[in-house]
Amino acid sequence: MNGNNPYAGAPGVVDAGQPTDSDISMSQVQTLRRAVAGIVAQTEMYLPEGYAVGSELSYGTDGPQATVAVQPPAGRPVSAGFTPDEDDLESGLTDEDRDEVARGLAASAAFQVMNTVGDDITPTAR
Repeated sequence: MNGNNPYAGAPGVVDAGQPTDSDISMSQVQTLRRAVAGIVAQTEMYLPEGYAVGSELSYGTDGPQATVAVQPPAGRPVSAGFTPDEDDLESGLTDEDRDEVARGLAASAAFQVMNTVGDDITPTAR
């Protein structure tokens, strides 16, 4: 009945009934939150209205995990997930890394709209 236990895990990974060990400090969590919030803000800057951008931070077996997702007005949602290493947790993600993720998400979300809508749209203005 380990399925009823929120801390149940594979044998040797997490003892049933025990939370996972978190060796990440509160300042590292805050640094990661700021970095992910920066990715969300940059992604929103690249996209027009109608796109919903959000993020989630979690702690998995490999450490902290961050996910940034975009729901375009048409098409499937796109997301980018990453597990930062120790250096990223101490200093935060570099501006180049944040910008690369934001541009990639924005381009993928725009492509989803284009792929869903196709070329059948008649422009309303020039």
